[in-house]
Amino acid sequence: MNDPPVVNSQRLKVGLIGAGAMGTLFGYHLAQTCDVTILDSNADVLSAIGRDGLAVNDGAPRPVTVTSTPSDLYTSQVLFLFVKAVDTLRALRPFAGELNPATPIVSLQNGVGNEPAIKTALGGAVPIILGITTESSLTVGPGRARSSEEGNTIIGSASASDATSRTVADLLTRSGLRSSVVYDIRPHLWGKLVANAAINAVSAVLDCDAGTILRDPNASHLAEALAEEAAAVAAALKINLPFVNPWQYVSLVISVGADSKSSMAFDLESGHPSEIDHLNGAIVAYGRRAGVPTPYNDAMVRIVKAMEALR
Repeated sequence: MNDPPVVNSQRLKVGLIGAGAMGTLFGYHLAQTCDVTILDSNADVLSAIGRDGLAVNDGAPRPVTVTSTPSDLYTSQVLFLFVKAVDTLRALRPFAGELNPATPIVSLQNGVGNEPAIKTALGGAVPIILGITTESSLTVGPGRARSSEEGNTIIGSASASDATSRTVADLLTRSGLRSSVVYDIRPHLWGKLVANAAINAVSAVLDCDAGTILRDPNASHLAEALAEEAAAVAAALKINLPFVNPWQYVSLVISVGADSKSSMAFDLESGHPSEIDHLNGAIVAYGRRAGVPTPYNDAMVRIVKAMEALR
């Protein structure tokens, strides 16, 4: 396995693909210790960030380099993915054969299918680090985000050395973000999937903030059923989730972001393809293979797909 690239210099070259809410939050923090370049296709967003930098809450703006040209990120020593799971292949295809073979690809995306998509785009030997983050981030303008900055990022190696995972965790910690490394990232990815499956589609279909799901008994019953199905599939796959009670965990996640709509709700509003296939659809697919019925998740997939087709 390739050793990690030289990452102990004072100013690492870090690439970020995606200038949305999470790209803004992580880019802002990483810019404190690294030379950050952000790739995005939105010219207006790039123009604003190039002019005004990135800012989170009331922090002073931090300058970063912006580009719409993938080749400007080819020399990145670490490459972070902050695009929707549905966009992973498209975003990474221009990088095939162009990156240093030791450059780790860090995915904190939703869903459990990002590793195969990254390998399809870049090849099976690419060092991949997968993770989840409980950092909250809401876009309030181009390169501007509001965040509680109280979350934690958990990462683990998918096909990278343990040393590379620790290097990336240290990089995040030095940038002011809480981060830790685990031996097996799958339980945490599936824990996040349980929460996303229970929250995102319900918020999108009802066009409501997450807190409404807890306040309305019908919405909460639906979300609980989605979470229980997802947890049953994980159990059949012998994945030990990082919680005992799925609905209790989902309720906690909702309470943290109660005032925000899900990203899927914004996808339906904006006409962007949703992540339904990578969330509830993934649970249906894995459930079919494991022989676990998932009627609630299957229904949510069909409803969201119908909404996408009819908008």
